[in-house]
Amino acid sequence: MDMGKPVPEGKRLSRMGHESRIQIFVLIAGFPGVLISLWLLWTGSFSSKIQWTFTVLILAFWFGFASAVRNRVMQPLQTISNVLAALREGDFSIRVRGAGRRDSLGDVVVEVNALGTTLREQRLDAIDATALLRKVMEEIDVVVFTLDSSQIVRLVNRAGERLLARPAERIIGRSATELGLGDYLQGEHLQILEASFPGGAGRWEFRRTSFWQGGQPHHLFVLTDLSRALREEERQAWKRLIRVLGHELNNSLTPIKSIAASLGGLMGRDPRPPDWEEDIRRGLAVIGSRGEALSRFMDGYARLAQLPPPRLLPLDLGTWVRRVVRLESRLGVILIPGPDLTIQADGDQLDQLLINLIRNGVEAAHTTGGNVSVGWARTHSLVEVWVDDEGPGLSNTANLFVPFFTTKPAGSGIGLVLSRQIAEAHGGSLVLRNREGVGGCRALLRLPLR
Repeated sequence: MDMGKPVPEGKRLSRMGHESRIQIFVLIAGFPGVLISLWLLWTGSFSSKIQWTFTVLILAFWFGFASAVRNRVMQPLQTISNVLAALREGDFSIRVRGAGRRDSLGDVVVEVNALGTTLREQRLDAIDATALLRKVMEEIDVVVFTLDSSQIVRLVNRAGERLLARPAERIIGRSATELGLGDYLQGEHLQILEASFPGGAGRWEFRRTSFWQGGQPHHLFVLTDLSRALREEERQAWKRLIRVLGHELNNSLTPIKSIAASLGGLMGRDPRPPDWEEDIRRGLAVIGSRGEALSRFMDGYARLAQLPPPRLLPLDLGTWVRRVVRLESRLGVILIPGPDLTIQADGDQLDQLLINLIRNGVEAAHTTGGNVSVGWARTHSLVEVWVDDEGPGLSNTANLFVPFFTTKPAGSGIGLVLSRQIAEAHGGSLVLRNREGVGGCRALLRLPLR
């Protein structure tokens, strides 16, 4: 800056404080009146003593009035400044007294008080929400870690303490590598792995996400123990399987036991009745038929439990559907062709799946004299193959995919279960539902387009 260059008066005033500018403006406003008063005083026929006395009084009143105006303007501003400083420091209990919407300054005071009330309520809500969040994190049976950008643990819940078998004081501030978590922070954001920790081992779901706090990136690391849920599901599956197995075994063993006891009593009678040989032949025939039914049941169970993984090869969708439709001779199945598509699939397994669906549809349509139609279409990255029948529809959808449950006199109860297992092994799905607006059922197979 050129120190020799004079500073303009406007800039010089702008460098002064607000208080000084107010006082200068008041002095300037009163200067004409003071000047006129002094001119009249000194040009009049007054004694020198009176002139000097009134001069001092006029100047004192002039400067005193300017100071009073300055204080009157600055005092509310200083009060508001103090309140705002308290709000900035987190003290939301201070308010400006005498607030009222009488003028512009009153409006400012009212708004500052309202701001303090709003901030206080928000602070209380934030404290309550934080306390609730911490309580939930402490009580949930899911492990939660918060790590900063350097992978230093900043927050851990009680489940995390139990997992690492150490208190939070020995976890917070340490790196994930020191705690044995470093390997799980790499790779996919969602992983399901077998892992062992000081507080337990099993199958875990590792879920990782990012968030920002204080302008810095942080990571939320969540671990869910799947072993307990899997064990519960396994237990329920065993209960259902044992219930079905027990029912089927009892259906076969009860008549076998009863007939065997009857035949034993017949052989012990003396003399035997004249038709005893015919009774024995009938009893042995019943025992043989029940034994054969039990053998078929066990074969079906073996097929369901030993389904091999699919051998994925290119499969023309239209050729596959047409080939399976031609195998059905009991009823002329209506074919609704779709687009030309090629998928990666195991043709033998899909043959078995579609044969089951068409056979079920034909058997349902025979009861009402209806028809069966088969078609396919493309939906985004999926291909949908459907089998529609005009039968009576589904009366009980809860047990459709329960192994060995069947409503057919000669049914095995594994056709739909095996079909869904094949669909899921191909990365697809199988659902059955009643058709809307018309009678019958739709079996919908979805397969991915690779």
